[in-house]
Amino acid sequence: MEIPGYVWLLTIVGILALLAFDFFFHVRKAHEPTLMEAAKWSAIYVGIAVAFGIGVLVFGGQTLGTEYFAGYITEKALSVDNLFVFLIIIASFRVPRADQQKVLLFGIVFALIARTGFIFIGAAAINSFAWLFYLFGGFLIFTAIKLLRPESEGDDADNVIIRLAKRIFNTTERYDGDKFFTIENGKKVLTPMLLVMVAIGGTDLLFALDSVPAIFGLTQNTYIVFTATAFSLMGLRQLFFLIDGLLDRLIFLSYGLAAILAFIGVKLVLHALHENNLPFLNGGQPIPVFEISTELSLIVIIGVLTITVLASLFSPAGKANTVISDSRIQAKKFVEHDLKGDEAERTATYERMVAREKAIQALSDKQRAKAADDEELVALLAQAHELHSQSAK
Repeated sequence: MEIPGYVWLLTIVGILALLAFDFFFHVRKAHEPTLMEAAKWSAIYVGIAVAFGIGVLVFGGQTLGTEYFAGYITEKALSVDNLFVFLIIIASFRVPRADQQKVLLFGIVFALIARTGFIFIGAAAINSFAWLFYLFGGFLIFTAIKLLRPESEGDDADNVIIRLAKRIFNTTERYDGDKFFTIENGKKVLTPMLLVMVAIGGTDLLFALDSVPAIFGLTQNTYIVFTATAFSLMGLRQLFFLIDGLLDRLIFLSYGLAAILAFIGVKLVLHALHENNLPFLNGGQPIPVFEISTELSLIVIIGVLTITVLASLFSPAGKANTVISDSRIQAKKFVEHDLKGDEAERTATYERMVAREKAIQALSDKQRAKAADDEELVALLAQAHELHSQSAK
């Protein structure tokens, strides 16, 4: 279905207006969003995306509507996985909590620009070279296998671009609000704020390599690919603050995403065989194979994500991870905020932390050992107990 030019124009203007609203009303003035603020705006952005999808369903028909929702849900799931890496980068650069919103909004805008570029390049390439479906499908299956490999979550922020910037330019470890440059010892130097945005931008380019082929496996309509991708990125900043500290509870997310990417990869390969024009396969003639419908794709994607989340939260390993994660959250809240202005909340936070510590001791030997090996958790708990002892004197 050909999308009229005025629809494209209105859509792009609407997305730019949402980004401008987000910046001027939420990000421009540095502050740490409350849980209620993050929850409210996350719900609003998801509501806008769903309302847009209903509009596509009504005016574009069932096929386009189903493709949009399948693409949106897939891209949203991949975006949540991307938050893990954002969390590592932001933590490694020790970005002040109040300035994290600006970093995240930059990441979202850069991701939107990068993915839009890849989308139009990919659409043009697919229209000219149908064999690219084989390449995209194989790449997604390879990515799925790679996701299943256990890898240590190290400091992904210290990449080659950052090391090169530190070597060539004068840099400082000190933040000066959200400024990119500051004066130190009479010299103009780069602040970590600029470096962290470079790191976020670099990872966004890598994310686009997985994201764009995945959604092209569900639809080849460029408008649907673009809008599903754009709306999946909208509200990602608020989602970060809403589930910050809860992300590591989704211990099986990588397996769920691997299953989804492998499924879409197989769908692409089957579609490539059905549309085959490679001379060395079946004489360049299409191969009659089963094709996976978009409706089935949507059911599989929703089913896999549902099973992944429920298994993460309610399996023995998931429950143990939840206890350990919540213990870290309470200890960090007590240590970093110190809650001196609210003694009741301070006491409640400390009691919740102690309760989680007791819950950890009730876990299996394997899970207790996992908690004991968590250096950050052990240090936070020790610091929290020390602060509590000092205040009790």
